[in-house]
Amino acid sequence: MQCAFGTQDRADRFYAEQLRDRLLPRMVEFITRMDMLFVASSDTQGECDASLRAGPPGFIRVLDDRTLAYPEYRGNGVHASLGNISENAHVGLLMVDFVSDLIGLHVNGTARIVEDATFRAEFPEVHGEQVPGRRAERWVVVGVEEAYIHCRKHIPRMERLSQRREWGTDDPARKGGDYFHAKGTAAVAPGSERRSYPPLRRRFPSTTHLSSGSARALRPRPAEPARRVLPG
Repeated sequence: MQCAFGTQDRADRFYAEQLRDRLLPRMVEFITRMDMLFVASSDTQGECDASLRAGPPGFIRVLDDRTLAYPEYRGNGVHASLGNISENAHVGLLMVDFVSDLIGLHVNGTARIVEDATFRAEFPEVHGEQVPGRRAERWVVVGVEEAYIHCRKHIPRMERLSQRREWGTDDPARKGGDYFHAKGTAAVAPGSERRSYPPLRRRFPSTTHLSSGSARALRPRPAEPARRVLPG
């Protein structure tokens, strides 16, 4: 698309100036004060999911400049993100400061799922519960491959308010209940069938439609590390 839209030079400048394969010190400081994390994942067929993780500042743990981790707590049991990660380790993370600096940080990498006890044995420096009664069941450990800025131009400014959070509740009403009035409706609209998605498109078979007439790798990716197979 850079070739098609004539933005190659601008993109190359961005890669050279902003794209890094590790977390820089200021990125680490930024992550440690984040209380929200947006997680993008997909399964092996390319079916995508975007989700939100939240917690007190520091709930995202930076283990070193190439590794971070975030906790998974008890939820609705669907495990959409974890299910995708179990098939396709590639994830995209986005953290945004809506309050102070109005800036964002992208982190792309490969993830593995680690049970809490195993995680704490592997990373003993991570200790203590940040929220009483809220203990992680497992962790997602992400090996950083790309880290880069998300510009502030379209980030809205928000104001932080004090709020009591029911972290450990299973009360449906306190968790949102049937806010969208989905309960009791048909999962698939009557008279229609669930949409079937075409198979993933292959990479461009040729670039003869581009002015240069040849392909080039804009962002060579490092070789994928071996994936850890979890027991069970």
